[in-house]
Amino acid sequence: MMQAAPKDVGAIKDYHVHVYYDPSTKERAALLRQWVEERFAGQMRMGSWHDEEVGPHVQAMYQIAFAPDLFPTLVPFIMMNRMGLTVLVHPQSGRPRDDHTVNAMWLGEVLAVKTEVLREAG
Repeated sequence: MMQAAPKDVGAIKDYHVHVYYDPSTKERAALLRQWVEERFAGQMRMGSWHDEEVGPHVQAMYQIAFAPDLFPTLVPFIMMNRMGLTVLVHPQSGRPRDDHTVNAMWLGEVLAVKTEVLREAG
């Protein structure tokens, strides 16, 4: 599908990282969480552990929310230290369905997302 004009990246208010885990990988997820908290304290918001599916996510996960200016340091840190965990990085642009699908970046396995629970526009 062709767009008539480029999208304005100024619509991105912040980003979310979702770190997915299961019982066999939770220890690695905890270590990554600890490293992020140590290195980026006060620069991001660490979400709660969700050991069961929540929202559009089909696997246990926790979320990290951060401002666009942290992207160039936080995302590469996670890329290099995810220890085989699956990670979703997506913008918060006011279009939740697009943000979790067409505008999403996956590190590792691409997981299904329950799009039916996401609004097309915020």
